[in-house]
Amino acid sequence: MTGIRACVYSTRCLRTKPVVSSRAGAFARRQSSTLHEPLSSSRAGRPSRGIRSQAVSVSVLLATFAAAYLLTPPIRSEAVDTDPSPPASQAIGRGLIPYSEVQKHSSENDCWVVIEGKIYDLTQFAKESHPGGSEPIYRVAGRDATAIFTPIHPPGTIENGLDEEAFVGVVDPNTLPQTVSKAKGGEEGKERKIELAEIIGLPDFDEAARRNLTGKAWAYMSSGATDQYSLDLNRRSFNEILFRPRILIDVDLADTRCKMMGQDTSLPVFIAPAGMAGLAHPSGERLLATAAGQCNIIQMVSTNASAPLQEIIEAGTSATQAFFMQLYVDRNRPKTEALLRKIENLGIKAIFVTVDAAAPGKREADERSRAEVEVASGISGGKISTDSRGGGIGRSVGGFIDPKLSWADIEWLRRHTKLPIGLKGVQCVEDAMRAAEVGVDAIYLSNHGGRALDTAPPALYTLLEIRKFCPEVLDKCEVYLDGGARRGTDVVKAICLGAKGVGMGRPFLYSLTYGTEGVVHAIEILRDEIATTMRLLGVNRIDQLGPHLLNTKALESKIIDAPHFGPHEKKGKKVA
Repeated sequence: MTGIRACVYSTRCLRTKPVVSSRAGAFARRQSSTLHEPLSSSRAGRPSRGIRSQAVSVSVLLATFAAAYLLTPPIRSEAVDTDPSPPASQAIGRGLIPYSEVQKHSSENDCWVVIEGKIYDLTQFAKESHPGGSEPIYRVAGRDATAIFTPIHPPGTIENGLDEEAFVGVVDPNTLPQTVSKAKGGEEGKERKIELAEIIGLPDFDEAARRNLTGKAWAYMSSGATDQYSLDLNRRSFNEILFRPRILIDVDLADTRCKMMGQDTSLPVFIAPAGMAGLAHPSGERLLATAAGQCNIIQMVSTNASAPLQEIIEAGTSATQAFFMQLYVDRNRPKTEALLRKIENLGIKAIFVTVDAAAPGKREADERSRAEVEVASGISGGKISTDSRGGGIGRSVGGFIDPKLSWADIEWLRRHTKLPIGLKGVQCVEDAMRAAEVGVDAIYLSNHGGRALDTAPPALYTLLEIRKFCPEVLDKCEVYLDGGARRGTDVVKAICLGAKGVGMGRPFLYSLTYGTEGVVHAIEILRDEIATTMRLLGVNRIDQLGPHLLNTKALESKIIDAPHFGPHEKKGKKVA
């Protein structure tokens, strides 16, 4: 296929425009300047026999080079006056397609895109198959989209989503335009990079990451939905709970070890599933896996991970390292069924199905930052099309998620996996009761980090509802939560209220900007804070934590008075 494409392309080039090769002329000038260089005054007159011999040798050598040079077919490429890339004469190999040709295919009916040096004809794919709609593809038509595509698309996207016929050929790398970055454009500013040794608490990673990340990456990771009320409330909810410490207890020992879904872990903390970690570091989730293994905590891998699942698992530090998997159910159910088989074959210990993302949240900071991605990726010139909603990463990568997912699909999941199943995104006591009733193994309380439905309740509110109205759910299912936790004190408060573990997403993504060392540093900060909190509360082990150590009065007034079911909802039964 590649050879056919190259032949067709070469024929078209020869037919449409005359092409001039400057290779013979350049060589002739080099040869002339060498052979006609004047002798120095000390060498004037008749040259010696040795000099004549050298001249003959040089002439023979040059003649050999000339023959080889002129017999080699020249690289042919077209001249385009508006081409911002280096001269086409710099093409470095046969069969390569110059960037100037790619730029000609930039319409909805003729759409070529360069990704990692390969050219794809996405004309039909954009119209019929792209989960994020056609507009994101049309924005990069006739251009190199590598810097945009790679961080936000899971591996295998091209292989699994495109027919072989879509492959056009390989772009000549010497004709690609220079990447335009904020640093080169004088927009980087003079902010000093914060050294890892200066970071003594997880909140310090926020500012450090803002300085380390591109504007687009920062917008994607830090943004919440619409007015970001839930994002802010997540954090404040932890601060409204107070401790009630016990004193005069021997706390020389502070054992932070516990179990999650039957798996041993050194902390009641796990790396929450946050997609596109490649935006923080090229190795993305692989480095998170390595750090989790070094510190003996659990990583929950996202379906939208920026690294192949097998490579993430292999990046762990031992064959026994435990992983959980967050699962988005695909509109194409056979794809999810195949992923479930792969999850089991890789030895992952549990799956958590996300149930709070039937539609992507409106994250305005993420949507507004579309233009910056295009600058950073080296895309310049031409009219950029978009729609009224902007160009957010979250919306672009979430189009495959099945909005038809329902309670009935729990049975479908059971048929395709023997692994423990958790539901991620439970936000009210009524759903927690029903989840326990249908027999799921775990309930993961979350409002998607404040990134889905704004004004949805923080996980702590829902946990308090469960304790108040159906505490038996805590015995029936393991309960996990995320959203807003930044301190060891936050983790301990959640455990006191009945949670088995606390997930953290943004803090670990931010720490990932420093590589594995940064993630390990963040985990060890948490370890020290959790152990210190336990000692100051007067406990030695995780199982000694309980509601007796908390004052939750400030939050209780914000909790509903009783469960409420709509006229078309199935009322949850009392859990046995």
